[in-house]
Amino acid sequence: MKIMKFSAISCLLAFVVINGVMPALTIAGGLIDMGYGSRGGSMLSASIRSKEPIQPIPISFDDDRAKIELGKKLFFEPRLSKSGWISCNSCHNLSTGGADNLPSSIGHKWLFGPINSPTVLNAKFNLAQFWDGRAKDLKEQAGGPIANPMEMAATHELAVSVLQSIPEYVGWFKEVYGDEKIDIDRVTDAIAAFEETLTTPNSRFDLWLRGYDRISQSEEEGYALFKDKGCIDCHNGFGVGGNSFQKFGIVKPYDKDTQTLGRYNVTKNEKDTYVFKVPLLRNIALTAPYFHDASTWNLSEAVNVMAEYQLGITLTEDETNKIVAFLQTLTGDQPSIIFPILPPSNENTQKPNRN
Repeated sequence: MKIMKFSAISCLLAFVVINGVMPALTIAGGLIDMGYGSRGGSMLSASIRSKEPIQPIPISFDDDRAKIELGKKLFFEPRLSKSGWISCNSCHNLSTGGADNLPSSIGHKWLFGPINSPTVLNAKFNLAQFWDGRAKDLKEQAGGPIANPMEMAATHELAVSVLQSIPEYVGWFKEVYGDEKIDIDRVTDAIAAFEETLTTPNSRFDLWLRGYDRISQSEEEGYALFKDKGCIDCHNGFGVGGNSFQKFGIVKPYDKDTQTLGRYNVTKNEKDTYVFKVPLLRNIALTAPYFHDASTWNLSEAVNVMAEYQLGITLTEDETNKIVAFLQTLTGDQPSIIFPILPPSNENTQKPNRN
């Protein structure tokens, strides 16, 4: 009798758990949606959409937490600059889509940079860094602005000496690298490790790619136009761009900026004049102004410029609106950052120099 009573209670509990948990697994937006209900996903949809030329951003898993935390401190560290005021985050603001939303960044002594700063978010998906691709990876890129006289205006030696003067940094480098040595190679390695984590998964479009109905009919039509018109030829992959170099002005010479030579400055090959790395379109709604020359703040105008100069076509207003609607679905989860508390300077630390 006791056994039968226990079995009955167990079955009742199992029924309650199943009926209570299953709805929770299928809540709107949940990554573990089991596909039940009209707004859920399906294995068939996911299978079909897995063949799309754009892939959803994979979830990042932090492999070396100590190095990433050190890199985060260095990313926010203004004392790597000559003035003690400019950090990586100054131009790649993680509060505003990984960019500074300026036509060009403000550097040392209020100098304006020559080009629009690209976002740092999802930069790991770029085939190279900077608009002209002169840095092969994030590590190499991280060393550039520190020593650029128009940006942070320090030297690598000066930046390293500042860190060496602060006991906390010496300890953190020892924890990560096994000894107290600090050099620019380790500094940029740590910054790059942090930047590798700055991805934005789970955009509505990514959820749609995984089989969940998270975009509207108009947005889906915008994606179809994005493919049919040819935008997808350059803007594909995890980053929806960033994986090729293209000339700005393929079918019509781009006359708004003839001074910025792009990849030619790296290769000295005439064929690379006005060739730039194709920008990422992830979070594009957050990163105005657009293009290397920041020539427009309006996403609709940017779409029409691309259609005119790259594709040789004129879009209708309806087509433009639908493509823009699609682009707005590419905004993903922004990195949740707790700003680091940086250690204080001391009498041995180089003083800020604004000259």
